[in-house]
Amino acid sequence: MEETIAGAENTQIAGQIPQQRGGSLLETAVRYAEERHWDVFPGTWLEAVDGVQRCSCGDASCPAPGAHPARPDWATQATGSATVARRMWQKQPTASILLPTGRTFDALSVPESAGFLALARMERMESTLGPVTLSPDRRMHFFVLPGGSVKVPELVRKLGWTSSSLDLVALGERAYVAAPPTRFGSRGAVQWACRPTPANRWLPDAEELISPLAYACGRDR
Repeated sequence: MEETIAGAENTQIAGQIPQQRGGSLLETAVRYAEERHWDVFPGTWLEAVDGVQRCSCGDASCPAPGAHPARPDWATQATGSATVARRMWQKQPTASILLPTGRTFDALSVPESAGFLALARMERMESTLGPVTLSPDRRMHFFVLPGGSVKVPELVRKLGWTSSSLDLVALGERAYVAAPPTRFGSRGAVQWACRPTPANRWLPDAEELISPLAYACGRDR
């Protein structure tokens, strides 16, 4: 599913990305709905303007070209139906794949450097991990059970930090993440740092990941 960093193998650490499955945006969006039961919705897409890839929103300085909602009512557009997903991407096959959080999963977003540090620590701790994305904006998103975002401020406080002191963002209701193989303009595509597998269908609770993530973000400041 999507692209692979050169030399990457099936490992979660040391900046390496596991092997990705191929497929079009349409096929991948349908697969997310059908196999993972994730809600999906199409976002903006990239258009060539004078030889330059621009966001379909028309903003030449768009901060996430081709990787954000295309309409304000995106939350009502999101669907868990593979049939509806197929129909939506048939209308615009190059639309980005966006996943609303706060439904089948929440996401904990951290800087890339902290994310890889946390992954190495979690592997040593033999922690249970869900899927993890790596975005071209140098953010990693750890998928956790829905409702996890509400717990994060108190969990962080118990560890001796404040939410404002760490670059750890909890995404729940009214938020979303871009899914592989969505592209951020010329910066590249979203990839899986830990790809979805049958083994990680059951997501961890935010409480299980917060300690290594907070530690890594603290080191990364």
